Amino acid sequence: MKRNLLTALALLPLAAAAQNGSTYTPELLWKLGRLGEMQVSPDKKTVAYTVTRYNLADNKGQSDIWLVPVAGGPARQLTNTPAVSENTLNWRPDGKLTFLSGESGTDQLYVISPDGSGKQLLSEFPDEGLSNLKLAPKANFVLYTQDVKTGKSVQDWYPDLPKADAKIIDDLNYRHWNVWDDYKASHVFFQPLGPDGKPTGYGKDVMAGEKFDSPLQPLGGSEQLNFSPDGYRLAYTSRKLTGKAEAESTNSDIYLYDVRSGQTQNLSEGLGGYDTEPVFSPDGSKVAWLSMATPGFESDRNGIVVYDFKTQKREDVTKGSEQSAANLRWSLDGKTLYFVSPLEGTEQLFSVPAKGGKVQQLSKGAFNYNSFELAGPGVAIVSKTTQATPADLVRVDLKTGRETSLTTINEQELAGVKTGKTEARWVKTTDGKQMQVYVIYPPDFDPAKKYPALLYCQGGPQSPITQSFSYRWNFQLLAAQGYIVVAPNRRGLPGFGTEWNNSISGDWGGQPIRDYLSAIDNVSAEPYVDKARLGCVGASYGGYSVYLLAGKHEGRFKTFIAHCGLYNLTSWYPSTEEMFFAKHDLGGAPWEVPTKPLSEEDKADMVEDAADAMADAMEDKSGNNDPLVAQSKMKDVQAQINRKASVARTYQEFNPQLFAKNWDTPILVIHGGKDFRVPEGQGMEAFGTAQLRGIPSRFLYFPNEGHWIGKPQNSVLWNRVFFEWLGRTLKPEAGR
Repeated sequence: MKRNLLTALALLPLAAAAQNGSTYTPELLWKLGRLGEMQVSPDKKTVAYTVTRYNLADNKGQSDIWLVPVAGGPARQLTNTPAVSENTLNWRPDGKLTFLSGESGTDQLYVISPDGSGKQLLSEFPDEGLSNLKLAPKANFVLYTQDVKTGKSVQDWYPDLPKADAKIIDDLNYRHWNVWDDYKASHVFFQPLGPDGKPTGYGKDVMAGEKFDSPLQPLGGSEQLNFSPDGYRLAYTSRKLTGKAEAESTNSDIYLYDVRSGQTQNLSEGLGGYDTEPVFSPDGSKVAWLSMATPGFESDRNGIVVYDFKTQKREDVTKGSEQSAANLRWSLDGKTLYFVSPLEGTEQLFSVPAKGGKVQQLSKGAFNYNSFELAGPGVAIVSKTTQATPADLVRVDLKTGRETSLTTINEQELAGVKTGKTEARWVKTTDGKQMQVYVIYPPDFDPAKKYPALLYCQGGPQSPITQSFSYRWNFQLLAAQGYIVVAPNRRGLPGFGTEWNNSISGDWGGQPIRDYLSAIDNVSAEPYVDKARLGCVGASYGGYSVYLLAGKHEGRFKTFIAHCGLYNLTSWYPSTEEMFFAKHDLGGAPWEVPTKPLSEEDKADMVEDAADAMADAMEDKSGNNDPLVAQSKMKDVQAQINRKASVARTYQEFNPQLFAKNWDTPILVIHGGKDFRVPEGQGMEAFGTAQLRGIPSRFLYFPNEGHWIGKPQNSVLWNRVFFEWLGRTLKPEAGR
């Protein structure tokens, strides 16, 4: 009875906020319309975009299409089909808009005029997981992806056991993030379109007989596929490896398929890292894509490689830049490439000459420009967020940086909602560097009072803390419950240079953890912070950080919350799925730890071997003098050296499980049953440790969620348990 009363008291601030709508609440987050994809019309006068709204009671969402003039003006809803969603927008040259909808019972292609008239069903695609549909610029072809069977199920092997429920696995990469990867693959198809815009004949599988995926699964999308301007060539992204080789490699490539000849060419052959997101120049003479040089390093800097079809040469046009590119677009004249890149806790627009040259920053401010489309020379339509405001569309003049608002999707829902001040401060780290730390204050913050504070540990481990608006870890939602949030852009987070980004690999429990403590020590020295009520929370690598700090925090924190964190690196390594990530960032497998310290002779041999390998990379004995190939080989050699040097520290100094003997603080553990990146056993081991050691603890388990909580009611439950735990262990209401 006493426990239930404490729970009710802890939830009072949450319930009150939900009733008067004065601050962010979990329920409010699920009432907000969420901006999805956007496409600019061929005449550059109209933007089509999708907005998804969720029904908390029904536990699902639904998307509709909206239109807004590029020049500005009222937004107009184009579709309103409560039972189904519209998505996958493509403008035709005739000014009509196509989209996918499940209105007929399966996902099919529809067309509609901008005035809402003439809606027509165009296709009869088989129901086999159709997605990522794109029209060729001249609307002569359509491409899309569908699942194809590439292996045998248990029922194929044993047809007399139709009700058997099992999987037979003989190789690695049998599951990925939150899905099983066993006997199906996503393939690219293309199909001609008739004069009426309807697909004719049957879709042709351009990857027929292959066991590989395109786009990269499970997180890749239509950005990894594109048509040439004439429609007779298509470029797609694929990692043409299977099993253990696929699990250990980031070596995806850009493949060019010729519709006329049926031939496929690998444009990025020899480049050992991720190559993704091909985009053709307006005249079709070149194709650009994002490229990571270091094999096995999923968070390497994304350079921009341009391939010239005439010379058959490729070049990194951003060579020497510290910026990591995303959302690549050609200018209309083909002379400039535009992209988005993280910069000091924000996401900004940049440009670079298509022939290579100086990278130029085009925007500046305390916001994120998350994605964009061009709407004429020097004009971009951009999805903009801040930590306090969800995404809306703005028009940006790329020459002056001037911004004009186009949409106010949540004007009604956010009317009267109070937010707290966000401050970016710079904190000196233990090694003398300067670290940006976001501090988010409660609404109506009073510096004369004392507030509990939460150290937020970011995941990734190389995902930047920027001005994104999160529906999972929303800083304004945390602050609205009476907490000061401390969010450091610690070592390893992008936007602060390559050295800062890369330095976390092999050093998980070293300087990044000291950075966290520098941040919380700096902020907790303020007179309005109650040092007796500090909490530490985080997910993924952030959850790992929570588990490690729980054994090494020296009494700083009064409570911990870890979501999908890595607790025991020794058991995590062979049970995760993307082995390239584990191998690169941890240094190798636990069974590779040296039984004795390396001798000086061993170290000398390593240096000599490294020098020989680098010489081979420079010489490139294959006869290919492509400097990008040599660079990729050299990066791989350097990564191998770093791994050998770090593997012992990883398992002997940085494994949270080894420090659980020091745990003495209440901890809430949260985990998803379909989290294959950090399998559920990690959370169970941590919770079991806390329970067996007599530490106040709770385990919140979601059997059907993965690494993230995606279902509306599960998300609200997550927040209620989260804040109830903090209410019991930090009592935020006492600081108001």
